[in-house]
Amino acid sequence: MAKITIDGNEIETVGFLPEKGTQAPGFELVGNGLDVVTNADFAGKRIIMDIFPSVDTGVCAQSVRRFNQIASVLPNTVVLCVSKDLPFAFDRFCGAEGIDNAITVSAFRSNFGDDYGVTMTTGPLQGLLSRSVVVIEPDGTVSYTQQVPEIKQEPDYQLVLEAIDLDD
Repeated sequence: MAKITIDGNEIETVGFLPEKGTQAPGFELVGNGLDVVTNADFAGKRIIMDIFPSVDTGVCAQSVRRFNQIASVLPNTVVLCVSKDLPFAFDRFCGAEGIDNAITVSAFRSNFGDDYGVTMTTGPLQGLLSRSVVVIEPDGTVSYTQQVPEIKQEPDYQLVLEAIDLDD
């Protein structure tokens, strides 16, 4: 299991992010209209997953805003913002914030957190998803992962962008 911190206190996740070069685990998440959203819905596209505990925290909300901007400029790429927030919370947030490029999806009734190794198993946020980024190429392979070491820090957006080969 991976070790991260919250305010400097060590916590653990259920496992590790998928390894670079491996086939990404399939996923089934819930969209804002309570529809099922799967990896097959994005066949042939690059997927950037912005994974976080809850959109109702400042750092998580900022990552959704930033990835929404990123989604607007990347060709053949979809950004999925993933947490265990209910779709109603995402819908409210996206409407208030004008989020229209990134897609918010909920893992509230799936095994996504276990399959991707990001469910926190200890600490005050136990059961929620740790702040991470996973990039999946159009062929389904993982090309980049980032698990933020301190949950209250934003992802390194520049590293995500540098990892993406726009010539694909």
